[in-house]
Amino acid sequence: MSEEDIGRSEELDKEVEPVGEFKQFVVNYVGHKRNLEERVTVEDIVMVFAEEFPEFLLAVAEENFFRGYKQALDDVEAHSKEVEQESVAV
Repeated sequence: MSEEDIGRSEELDKEVEPVGEFKQFVVNYVGHKRNLEERVTVEDIVMVFAEEFPEFLLAVAEENFFRGYKQALDDVEAHSKEVEQESVAV
């Protein structure tokens, strides 16, 4: 499966509004770091975090992966139980 098969999240292209002290800090830092004069997007922030704080993104990605994997296993188990109940009922 390639990146093209999965698609690109529209969230990455969204401009981040610097609402709140931390967001303002991050937007200003990323804008300065990437020499952006106008808007800072979610993708810009991800790119800077990947360069400067990869362990943070890795922790988020791992957690997301494991939660998704567990959900898939739970779904398979639930489906198996449904199939089993249907075959017993017949």
